[in-house]
Formats: sequence, C-alpha cells, structure tokens
Amino acid sequence: MLTSRDTARKPKMHRILFVCLGNICRSPTAEGVLRAKAPHLQIDSAGTGDWHIGKPPYGPAIEAAALRDYDLTPLRARQVRVQDFHDFDLILAMDESNLADLQRLQPENARARLQLFLDYAPESGQTAVPDPYYTRDFEGALDLIERASDGLIAAISR
Repeated sequence: MLTSRDTARKPKMHRILFVCLGNICRSPTAEGVLRAKAPHLQIDSAGTGDWHIGKPPYGPAIEAAALRDYDLTPLRARQVRVQDFHDFDLILAMDESNLADLQRLQPENARARLQLFLDYAPESGQTAVPDPYYTRDFEGALDLIERASDGLIAAISR
C-alpha cells in the first residue's frame, strides 16, 4: 500500500486546495505563498470549521507574510465544500486532525487526493504545520510553508 509520503513525489496536480481549521492563518498563508511561487497553478484555501467565513486572514498572519512579500489581504475565509473534492486534484491538510476531518467529508467518487502538506517537506521532520494562532510563531509556520511549497513545486515539475 502506498502512503501519502510515497505518492507525494509523483503528483500531476494543477488545482490545489490548502486546508486548516479556520482558514485564517495556515491555509491562506500557504495559498499566498504558492500563488507567488507558482502563479500557473489554480490554488485556493479553506477551513474545516465555519467560524471565520468571509473574514480576511488573521492580522499577524498577514503581517508576517507581508514581511516576505506575500500578499494575503485579498483572501477571505471559507469552509470546505463537498464540491471541492471534485474540483481540486490535490487537497493538502495542515495537520493530521484536518486530514481526518477531510477523510470523513470526502465523497466516495471524489477525484481529489488528500494528504498532509508537510509530506512535501520531509526534511523538516514534522507532519503538521503548528497553528500560529495558538503558538504565535508565524515566522516558523511560514518557514515550513515555504519549504513544503518548494517541495510541492519540485514534485509537480517532475
């Protein structure tokens, strides 16, 4: 049986959705970073929860991203929809809890492949991007997101 780490090196993905809990820190940051690094891809982000629908990313996340020239200001939070599993090729969860939530939501006939975002940064030794809303480590989250974005781009380019 292939694990997500085994398949992480062979995607043919062009429509990518990033998912975290509230869609105000990690997933919009990943969306902003990958949009800047790979503008040819179709990228979006969403949350498994509905608390922040329609709201911009969290202020400290916007500020940390801006320091690295990523603009998160146009983004607005939304919740994962069943249609996402048909519209996207790859849905990347920021942690195991969100991945489990996505697996429960995924319809049987879905086209999207689910996996952890940090599968694309195995050198980090981590499986989850810690939530900076709680850890307050927006720089550390950005470091992991940039690494995984670079790994994803390399995998897609193969």
